[in-house]
This record gives sequence, C-alpha cells and structure tokens, in this order.
Amino acid sequence: MSLTRLALRFAAPVPKIESFDRFLFIGPHPDDIEIGAGATAAKLAAAGKEVFFLVCMDGRYGLDYAPPGTTPEALVERRRAEAEASARLLGAKAVQFLDLCDGGFYERDELIRGIARVIGALKPDVIFAPDPDVDSECHVDHRNVGEAARRLAFFAPFAPIMARYGSEAAPVRALAYYMTAKPNRYVKTTGWLDKQLSSIFDCHQTQFPADSGAAKSVRLYLRLRAVDFGVRSGLGLAEGFRVLGQTQMHCLPEAGSR
Repeated sequence: MSLTRLALRFAAPVPKIESFDRFLFIGPHPDDIEIGAGATAAKLAAAGKEVFFLVCMDGRYGLDYAPPGTTPEALVERRRAEAEASARLLGAKAVQFLDLCDGGFYERDELIRGIARVIGALKPDVIFAPDPDVDSECHVDHRNVGEAARRLAFFAPFAPIMARYGSEAAPVRALAYYMTAKPNRYVKTTGWLDKQLSSIFDCHQTQFPADSGAAKSVRLYLRLRAVDFGVRSGLGLAEGFRVLGQTQMHCLPEAGSR
C-alpha cells in the first residue's frame, strides 16, 4: 500500500453506510436492488432508517421465464407489481419507477434527469447503484445507471447544477456501489439473508420461478457471496459495497483502489 493511500485512510476515511439515516437504492430493473443489496436494505429499514427504491427500466424484455404468451407490455405490469411487493417486504417506504425502455432504448439525458428529480425530491444521504466499472458487466442499462448515479451523487449538493437537470439540490454524502468487484465497506447481514432471498424468489416470480435453473443458480450465488464477504470482513454473513464519500469523489485517484 502506498503512503498516500495509507494517509487517506486516516485523513479521509470511507464513510460507514450505517451511520446515515436516509437511503435511495437505484436499480436498473425490477429485482436488481434485491440481488445487489436486498439484505442491507432490509436491515436498514428494520433499524428505522428511511429507505426508498427507484427502478429505472421497465424490464419488458425479461421474458425468458415469464408465462408463455406474455407480451412485453403485460410483463411490464407484472414486474412493476413484483417490485412493489418486494419493496414492501424489505421495508422500503416507497418505490418509484422511471419506466424507461429495457435494453438501452432511451436517451441517456432522459435517464439522468429522471434520477436527478428523484434525488432532489427525496434528498437521500446515501445513494446505492450498480458499479459501472466492473469489467465483466455487459448490460448497457446497468452501466448507464451506475454512470448516472456517479454524476449525480457528486453534483447533488450544488443547487445551480441540479437546477439544470430540473431538480432541487440534495445533501448526498456518499455513493455506495453494489454488484462491485472492489468492496471497501461491508454490512453485516446475518439474519437478513433469508429476507433478501424471499424478496427475490417469492416476489420476482416472472424472473425466478421456483424450480428454474436461474433461481437455483442465483440462490446459490447469493449464499456464497454472503459467506465470502463475511469472511473478508469478519462479520459472519455480509454484503460488500464500493463506497465513495464526497471527499473521495473528486481528484483522489487513490480512492479508487483497495
């Protein structure tokens, strides 16, 4: 570890997620929040924190496991209902939808402005979003949402800039990337994994029918990931996030490394 990175650990420590009170979880599609950070969302909500969900894309092309004959339009309605049920199960105060077309068929500016308006209205302390810097991530919606969240987390406190996006300013203090390969903060989720799994496999049944290969694979992956992050952090079971505070978001290249 370089001297600069070591000094930063003491001079500008990465914020602790659970020290904040108000959280916005942003998902590209219905079910992404639950897969990436569902146990953490449930734990925060149960602790009395204010938890909100935002789903950006309508999920119309996730037809692989939908009932035969389901149209994309019908699937949109089903997936919205599933997301609402899942958010209630996890304890979120509300879930909002941008209803942008799945598969990247939207203007990037439309996505950024939509997320900005929700940030301005809810004024979260922490924004959760998928990590756009994962080398293996090929889904354009995941990368676009992560990039939009990156931009807005930094600019959120600046009223003149947020006004250009048609939004109010918001006192965002940190950005927490889920589905990341470089976690630097962990949340102990022992006791919350089962609720996360229920939010996925009981609620999002158009994507994860009980006996499907997808359900079995994702269930195993989430259990292994919780153990892996728990071993790394010494917390039993855990979820891992790449967290950036306002200090780490600008002109500190060392903050991007573990």
